[in-house]
Amino acid sequence: MILATECDVVNEVICAPAKVTDLFEFDTWFTVGGLEFTRTTFLIFLAALVTIGVLYFGLRNRRLVPSKYDAAVEGLVGFVRDDVGRDIIGPDSHKYLPYLLSIFLFILVGNLFEVTPFINFPITSRMAIPLFLALVTYVIFMFMGFKKNGFRYVIDTAWPKHVPLGLRWLVGLIELVSVFFLRPITLAIRLFANLVAGHLLLTLLLGSAVIFIASVGEIGAKSLIAVPWLALGLFMFVLELLVSALQAYIFTLLTAVYIESSINFEH
Repeated sequence: MILATECDVVNEVICAPAKVTDLFEFDTWFTVGGLEFTRTTFLIFLAALVTIGVLYFGLRNRRLVPSKYDAAVEGLVGFVRDDVGRDIIGPDSHKYLPYLLSIFLFILVGNLFEVTPFINFPITSRMAIPLFLALVTYVIFMFMGFKKNGFRYVIDTAWPKHVPLGLRWLVGLIELVSVFFLRPITLAIRLFANLVAGHLLLTLLLGSAVIFIASVGEIGAKSLIAVPWLALGLFMFVLELLVSALQAYIFTLLTAVYIESSINFEH
């Protein structure tokens, strides 16, 4: 709707709002106790419900011969448990499986909202969501690092004994800033930036294509500009399916890596 109302099909070759942030902002539906409930808020709860539903209906009946759906969910759980948890964290990975599985599915569902008809908006393109998840991960691996290693977790990070003495202070400073300050920020930005870029491209390309096709009576042959926009948009649509899954995997994988590096700090 924003593109349609602001697009000048006569003088423009692609439709974009005056403020790109308009593509990420929604009007308040209602307010509860000072908290605004928007379409984004609804989609966050929807992603959580979908995640719970996928796991509940896929794992509630452990039959000898599982259905295709049950087998798919069990395969997904096995992938996170074995290829992410066990291979990265080790024998204690079962303690972290609920969290790893939850964030993987939640991020995956939230990302796939981008290519879901009538939604077309990834909740992870709002910085608050990736940042919150990154901070939860940060709290977990910080807590486990101090629980397992005590204050040595900070000392050995700031003064790594495996590094030559002349470089120890520099490497230690870099590691200290990276581990204790930058990890949650980079973890959040990586997910946020990829989904923002995909959302912008899909909206502008497919939105422009639809608007120019609808305006063929007004602009005539110029409406053919919709053809390359539609082709590129469909290509991006397929690409975003891969990006959605890949970014969920990367976030979960890095979470496992950070947890492993804190509990097995001596390595």
